[in-house]
Amino acid sequence: MPYNCVVCVKQVPDTKRITGEAMTPEGTVNRAALPAIFNPEDLNALEEALAVRELFGGTVTVVTMGLPTACAVLREPLARGADRVVLITDRRAAASDTLATSYILSCAIKKMKADIVLCGRPALDGDTAQVGPQLAEKLGLPLITYVEQLVGLKDGVLHVRRNIGNGWEEVSCRLPALLTVMETANVPRPPAVRRLMKTKKARCVAEVAKAVEDQMPAAAPEAKAAETKKRADELAKAGLLIEQWTLDDIQADLTWCGKSGSPTKVHRIQAVVLTGGEYHEYPPTDDGAAQLISALIEDHTIG
Repeated sequence: MPYNCVVCVKQVPDTKRITGEAMTPEGTVNRAALPAIFNPEDLNALEEALAVRELFGGTVTVVTMGLPTACAVLREPLARGADRVVLITDRRAAASDTLATSYILSCAIKKMKADIVLCGRPALDGDTAQVGPQLAEKLGLPLITYVEQLVGLKDGVLHVRRNIGNGWEEVSCRLPALLTVMETANVPRPPAVRRLMKTKKARCVAEVAKAVEDQMPAAAPEAKAAETKKRADELAKAGLLIEQWTLDDIQADLTWCGKSGSPTKVHRIQAVVLTGGEYHEYPPTDDGAAQLISALIEDHTIG
């Protein structure tokens, strides 16, 4: 019996490359100063969906919300084997917190035929782990969190093992359902070279339009529109056009999107600066080691 999986992914700043420019003067994350990467545990969710398709058949659809630059994280699932990718991009969705984000994603997923919805447990930038549970609530789906192993799937009944901190438990539920997947669940497969070479050319319409604008700055608007449509049609024929949806396409209520749909308010941001204390350096020699030991004995650090 085939199952259709929908995987929610996110483009996040690489927090392993923090520099002094990582924060703005206002105390918010300066995303332009940090390279963007695929949220790590979303790769585990994608791998779980691909494994379900391999075992039982069906499809894997990947969806993300963000600016057109977020297409970078959609090309990667295509290279890893996803059947379809969808970008939700709309300026009216800017400044969405987890509640608004989960609402927008739920509107999009309702337009898809999903037996299993999968999310990485937390996002690297916010680390709230809220979108998955909020999404399950809005879709009216049973929720299983902290999934670390798919035990069985038969006749529309899912059996998984979930981590409970100091142990694990096996639970079952009838599909459709939503799962949040841990990084310990699997080892994500690398992109296939042939698919990688092909899918790196995948673009959404907004990316195509920007390329046309950069290459034809003096052309008339009608000429730019015609060229954009021509290139988009060529990508579609090659199976390389990334689907691009707006809030209107998913029939979202705008009062639940963006700032108006985001009750989270930041009361105060405080920058913490850690300063180093007094320290001594000892050379990496026998004499230096002897001096260090003497200093530690004198300081009563060792006896």
